[in-house]
Amino acid sequence: QVQLVESGGGLVQPGGSLRLSCAAPGSIFSTYVMGWYRQAPGKQRELVARITSGGSTNYADSVKGRFTISRDNAKNTVYLQMNSLKSEDTAIYYCYARQTILRGYVYWGQGTQVTVSS
Repeated sequence: QVQLVESGGGLVQPGGSLRLSCAAPGSIFSTYVMGWYRQAPGKQRELVARITSGGSTNYADSVKGRFTISRDNAKNTVYLQMNSLKSEDTAIYYCYARQTILRGYVYWGQGTQVTVSS
């Protein structure tokens, strides 16, 4: 069974920063698309950012210029660096892995809470 292990969530003030991490098995990390979704209370889950095995990235418009997704192939880990956080970024963040951008089974992490509040 594929397990994605997330860490790095927490409480931060508006304007602050957090970095989320997601470790994946080496058997999928090297070839899969990795990324992050988030789900705020009462809202649908939305794509935040994704990165292909080749390093191409995509971001939601709401986080462009503030969030950066990256991957460390030596550590089988994907990161989401979140800067200039806003209250509307408050959500549960889920790491995912998928064989391609649009096809294949989706593996999910357990989710990590990010709360932006003063």
